[in-house]
Amino acid sequence: MNKIRNFFWYCSGADINLLTQCPTDSSKYVGIGVTIIFTGLFAALSAAYAFFTVFDHYFIAIGLGLLWGLMIFNLDRFIVSSMRKSKLKEEFLMAIPRLVLALLISIVIAKPLELKIFEKEINAELGVMQAEMVAAEKEKIITQINQQKESVSKELNSIKNEIALKEKERNELRELARREADGTGGTMKRNPGPIYQIKKANADQSEKELQQLLAQNNPIIQNKISQLNQLDSLQAAEISALNIKDIGGPAARLEALDRLADKSTAIWWANAFIVFLFIAIETSPIFVKLISKKGPYDYLLFNEEYKFKTEAYQYRASTHDSIKKAASNLADKEKKYLKSRLDIDLEDS
Repeated sequence: MNKIRNFFWYCSGADINLLTQCPTDSSKYVGIGVTIIFTGLFAALSAAYAFFTVFDHYFIAIGLGLLWGLMIFNLDRFIVSSMRKSKLKEEFLMAIPRLVLALLISIVIAKPLELKIFEKEINAELGVMQAEMVAAEKEKIITQINQQKESVSKELNSIKNEIALKEKERNELRELARREADGTGGTMKRNPGPIYQIKKANADQSEKELQQLLAQNNPIIQNKISQLNQLDSLQAAEISALNIKDIGGPAARLEALDRLADKSTAIWWANAFIVFLFIAIETSPIFVKLISKKGPYDYLLFNEEYKFKTEAYQYRASTHDSIKKAASNLADKEKKYLKSRLDIDLEDS
């Protein structure tokens, strides 16, 4: 039991030799140590899952997860062990950067575990997202092909309109010649005369121009129709060749979780409570040290550190005194300069 207790003390960042002399502080630092251990374990599990979604390999995920957990464990241990009991205001000022760091760590730990907790819902949402991606890609292909088809159709319609206008002109001239021949129009005389011959010649000329226009544009029309058919085939081929791989990386899962939180208030609150839980776990050792009174261990630790601090002052003062005595043979200017520099260093320390 003593070995287990000492291990928890070590995890809390406490000095085991000093804490052995303070039985009343034992349970507090055991609790801090256990909390730090569990934070490291949660960090390892969280990171292992996150790395598995990236590498899809158990051994790599476990190895990197353990490494990450040890790093978080060591960081938490450092955060707690670096705090010292002093005035309440000074303690809070010292705790602010540690609390900020603890908040960042808790969020980093919580996110992968959130992804695991909501894995089924996220997988379903990933299917929706993938379907949306496929639909978006299809829409993109259709839009691009339709732009090309629109350009070809515009040229084709322009040629057809030109032919239609020429056909209309030919038909109108034929009608005028017919009406001149049967006396229903023009001069209103049934017997064909010079005017009829002129109108018939105009109609024949229009027919000739129409045939020339058809001979010239029919190959172009066939080519445009062929282009439209090819574009239809190309569109069908590109759509059938769409190959969007399954999305399941961390970024896609985070986006899916965000979409689920926007859609469902329950998931949003569950997500928030998980983050709050890890924030509470991660910051609890810091708050324990903040709200707890100064105990025997804190006094012993202060005395131990103060002893080294005073020894350092004594050594520095003694060294400066020896140097000043050794410099007694220097000229007054150099002696004054050396004394002033040593005094400044002594004050700055």
